Amino acid sequence: MLNLSELKYQTILLTETGQQIDISNALTGLTWEENKKELASRITCDFFNTRQEGQEISDITKPGCIICILASCGSMKQEVARGIITDWTTHHANTASSVSLTCYDELYNLQKSQDNIYYSAGMGTQAVIMDILQKWEIPLAEYKGPNVTHAKLVYKTKYLSDILLEILDDAVKKGAGKSIIRAVSGKISILPLGSNTPVYHLGEENTSAVKAKYSTSNMITRVKVLAKEDDDGKSKVEAVLYGKTQYGIRQKIYVRSSDDSMDAAQSAAQEILNEEGDIEKTLTIEGPDVPFIHKGDLVHIVVGALNGYFYVNSIQHNAANSKMSMDLEAK
Repeated sequence: MLNLSELKYQTILLTETGQQIDISNALTGLTWEENKKELASRITCDFFNTRQEGQEISDITKPGCIICILASCGSMKQEVARGIITDWTTHHANTASSVSLTCYDELYNLQKSQDNIYYSAGMGTQAVIMDILQKWEIPLAEYKGPNVTHAKLVYKTKYLSDILLEILDDAVKKGAGKSIIRAVSGKISILPLGSNTPVYHLGEENTSAVKAKYSTSNMITRVKVLAKEDDDGKSKVEAVLYGKTQYGIRQKIYVRSSDDSMDAAQSAAQEILNEEGDIEKTLTIEGPDVPFIHKGDLVHIVVGALNGYFYVNSIQHNAANSKMSMDLEAK
């Protein structure tokens, strides 16, 4: 069990020359977050513009340099976030000077890059994802994700982050488990959702606020399976699957590839209903920071009427006050 009273943070700058400088003593603000709709994690930090190793922080923190966040608790010490400086701002007021930085991990390049990509039918998930990462010179630490066979994959002028997520989603529709894409210490890992060890337990002592939200705004209640367009631009309806239509008709189209069987297409359509055809239940918890928890982790919650396992959809850490906020969904 972690004793959070022993929690300490450390901020290390990796300069453009490869020098490692501990700039924790100049820190005035530090947050890092992993959000549901963002593939890359983001670090935001503020410093007094003091001299470190004979130079002002404003001179050694340059775009392209790296900020590493380490957390220790008792005998446990880990790098919990790392980001490349993308935004650099200095502030001067009276005699005071400060520096503000925004940093993103290696996945940010995929969020900001578009490409046209084609893979022929029969390629496996792992081969496709590894090929994309290699072409963009992003090192892979480990692959423990799905490896199903895909139909032809064609993407035009699409962001690479969206391509990767769609490929993993297509694998889920074909019966594979869900996965998370994560950058750790400068390398990318594809991991099964909720495969973390240890699984952290959060009770009343670890929470200060709990909010529950139920929403039907993104619910899908009907999926229509279409064949590919013919020469006249028409698409034949091959199947219609119904979900919880008592909430109204919210339809999604699934276009069957010529490489997909009808059974595979119907299975994919049913998976859409399984994933998107129910009330979305979001739980937000705030409390003392556990910096070792990441998006995609499994946590155990016992707070009031809540007693069970939940996946972390997004998480925000604030080292200034040692607090965190998580959005969760039930396992």
